[in-house]
Amino acid sequence: MLFKDRLKQAIALSRRNDQVQAVLLLNLDRFKTINDSLGYMSGDRLLQSVAQRLTSCVRESDTVARFGGDEFAVLLTQLPRAQDAANVARAIKQSLDQAFLFEDQEIFVSSSIGISLYPHDGRDTAGLLKTAGAALDRAKVQGGNNFQFYTSGGTTRALKQLVLESNLRPGLERSEFFVVYQPQVDIRGFHLVGMEALVRWQHPSLGLLYPGEFVSLAEDSGLIIALGDFVMRTACEQAKAWQDAGLTPMRLSVNFSARQFQQPTFITDVSHILKETNLDPRWLELELTESSIMKDPEEAIEKLHELKLMGINVAIDDFGTGYSSLNYLKRFPIDTLKIDRTFVSDVCKDPHDTAIVRAIIDLGHALDLTVIAEGVETKEQLQYLSALECDVVQGFLFSKALTAKAFEELLIEQRQVTSAGEVSATVPLSLESLVPAS
Repeated sequence: MLFKDRLKQAIALSRRNDQVQAVLLLNLDRFKTINDSLGYMSGDRLLQSVAQRLTSCVRESDTVARFGGDEFAVLLTQLPRAQDAANVARAIKQSLDQAFLFEDQEIFVSSSIGISLYPHDGRDTAGLLKTAGAALDRAKVQGGNNFQFYTSGGTTRALKQLVLESNLRPGLERSEFFVVYQPQVDIRGFHLVGMEALVRWQHPSLGLLYPGEFVSLAEDSGLIIALGDFVMRTACEQAKAWQDAGLTPMRLSVNFSARQFQQPTFITDVSHILKETNLDPRWLELELTESSIMKDPEEAIEKLHELKLMGINVAIDDFGTGYSSLNYLKRFPIDTLKIDRTFVSDVCKDPHDTAIVRAIIDLGHALDLTVIAEGVETKEQLQYLSALECDVVQGFLFSKALTAKAFEELLIEQRQVTSAGEVSATVPLSLESLVPAS
């Protein structure tokens, strides 16, 4: 009753100053098992210890209540931003993840937390408790040991971001991420020459998510290291498996973020993954953006030389959007330039974009580099790029990114076509009609 009264007061106050109020409903996962195995006295002591840890995670102005059994409620008042509710939920989880000691015995508990925010998810006491309960139920459905925001109805972008941030680590642990492969096609003979590994997230409640929706969050939270390692290890294992099955070896391109590249252990981590997967380094190409390299050019040059000594190819991704000095560019031991899709999209329409693409291709060839154009979606773009003598293209004109199974079918088709002495139909789209006129 006191909790509900304080929540009612907080809502009234919030109407006057537009501050966020948050309700957290917390449930101890599998508490009944502890009660049954250790007895009710130990269960009561555990609940008391949980209550102490909960109160240590909040301010004096906040309220912690026990709603009954193994369920607790937390009221966070006058929050400057919704992110603060996620920070408290994370602190609570970390606190409860630590062992409880009873008579020299360690007991571990996990918790599920549902979060609702005023005024997004309810404008009265009953509404906020109901939406927090719905969020708690979803946390339990997803296996427990996580926290969820209420996201039904008109979820704002900010709330979605909070949900994704809180789900990143559990998503990695539950294997919700997977790797897809986009074909790279030689522009002269229209045959498959490589693939770019790209990550996707099959979120249990938000559906299929693309990198633009979660990579920046992974960067901010530090999880980009674990996510990047997962993508590279998965892609290298798959490439090696295809080679072992007798399919044509192809260059595998894997993206790395600035944060990954700047890790002191970057070179060692790449080396370990290659050894674990037994993939020959000559089939691996690491893609790094201009901006990630130019944060510390001298250190980057040193690391790139180490990669080259290992036999790994290096590509500069999104070329033309960063701020590379031509003086540095000639010193970078790289193999490939990738033209950013923003230039490719208007290469047929904007003479400035045409000039930029031509300059990048000419520069790349002058430096003995392979030039790849990303985001090729129309026949007209392909014809322009062919006339400009680009080397390799990738994009929806040829194929979307494919699952491992679908890409394997493509490799098998190429082997069959090659053995028949043909080069057409080696990518999902029939390309005879796309060959630019002479």
